[in-house]
Amino acid sequence: MRKLISFSILATVKIFSHLFYRGKFNWITPVPEKPWENARLMVFLNHTSLYEPLFIQYLPFSFLWQLVDKVNVPGADITLNRPIVGTFWKLMLPNISSVSRKRDDTWSTYLKSIRPDSVIMIAPEGRMKRPGGLDKFGKPMTVKGGAADIIENINDGAMILCLSGGLHHVQTPGQHFPRPFKTIRMNLSYVDLNNFKSQFSEFSPRERKLKITRLLQDNLESNCPKDFET
Repeated sequence: MRKLISFSILATVKIFSHLFYRGKFNWITPVPEKPWENARLMVFLNHTSLYEPLFIQYLPFSFLWQLVDKVNVPGADITLNRPIVGTFWKLMLPNISSVSRKRDDTWSTYLKSIRPDSVIMIAPEGRMKRPGGLDKFGKPMTVKGGAADIIENINDGAMILCLSGGLHHVQTPGQHFPRPFKTIRMNLSYVDLNNFKSQFSEFSPRERKLKITRLLQDNLESNCPKDFET
């Protein structure tokens, strides 16, 4: 029953997104015929809104059905503790783990929850960008090391970089309802994880983490769509 509820929510969001938003999705790397078949990690860069599930309009229903069983998401405790928003995310993604920004054991506990067949979704900036380009504390948006930690725990499959054009024109943080009939944009990059990790095999774990995080930061700064609406 829980699987049906979660899939119904995901399917409803997908249909809603198709009806009210024009999606422009572009692969910026060579991609296999069925790119989602081997997806193990989806990294969402340029986190601007809690309405980013609108981007699932691009995902096939068959992949959404698989996600209900396999998805494993680290979610900010501040979001998941909200009575309405938190309940919605937990129903939509049943295996979402609450992770704090404090130096505690929630992150190591999450890493231990990753299974061999998990499909992981993460927004590695760890907070949302405000319209001025900074986070709510006025600090620059940077990629944290969480995605690199996850990559260390995956030994096969593909990473999909989901490079958002931003959704401030749809919903800004603190705004309760989205603006309809906008265009949403995303660039996607397909990365074979075995080939990707082989680039860093000669480095120490700390150096690998720094280099992978830097590479993701470069993608955030260079490969997100720039011509989104305002």
